[in-house]
Amino acid sequence: MSDPIGHPLFVFLIAFVAMWLAARAGVLLCAFTNAGQTQLPRLFDVIQAATLTLLALIISFSFSMAIERYDQRKNYEEAEANAIGTEYLRLDLLPANDAAKVRELLVGYVAQRISFYSTAHEAELRNINDRTSKTQAALWSAVAAAARAEPTPVMALVVNGMNDVLNSQGYTQAAWWNRIPHTAWGLMAVIALCCNVLVGYGARDRDGRRFLLAILPLIVSISFVLIADIDSPRGGLIHVAPQNLTALAQSLNASH
Repeated sequence: MSDPIGHPLFVFLIAFVAMWLAARAGVLLCAFTNAGQTQLPRLFDVIQAATLTLLALIISFSFSMAIERYDQRKNYEEAEANAIGTEYLRLDLLPANDAAKVRELLVGYVAQRISFYSTAHEAELRNINDRTSKTQAALWSAVAAAARAEPTPVMALVVNGMNDVLNSQGYTQAAWWNRIPHTAWGLMAVIALCCNVLVGYGARDRDGRRFLLAILPLIVSISFVLIADIDSPRGGLIHVAPQNLTALAQSLNASH
């Protein structure tokens, strides 16, 4: 598994088990030190409350980071569809034969971009990226050849439009690579484990409700799953749907 954070179910299982074990370790530590037989100092309550508050803030901050990256991916999908649609219209400035050739390539290119958003398999994604690179090279060659044959300001609009199409794909790819760093995940996990140890340490045997120790691990694990799901472009349930590209493809097929 190359990217475990990209599989939210895996994140949930590992996080829940690790934090529940941390809470149980806190209970055992309390029993070993005989702290459960005496009243814990007020300083412990202060430390526990501060640690839990810090965990909540870090989870909130990480959720905000994931949402920003998700919105960025959505915005670049829209920008990519707009760039392709604009260039398709600018192809009217090309000679008829060249325009027909480039339009045919653009229609196939849109289908490839939709597949990029829809696929979840690494092998298929590599094939899509390979075909996309070849189509981009063909698109640029076709436009560049027409521009060299007739280097006019009008032709420069077509070249600039194709440049925007190619750049928009690069911006999209960069946005999909822009994830919450694994170091941040690790630090957040360490703080969560410490919180559960403190909760277990502060538990009392006489409470008779050991199942309550599973509540904090469950809640924090669900929070981790939500963050991982939003932050993962392909894993989980929350994805950026290529709505604008799909609408563009339908429009191009209707006019093609």
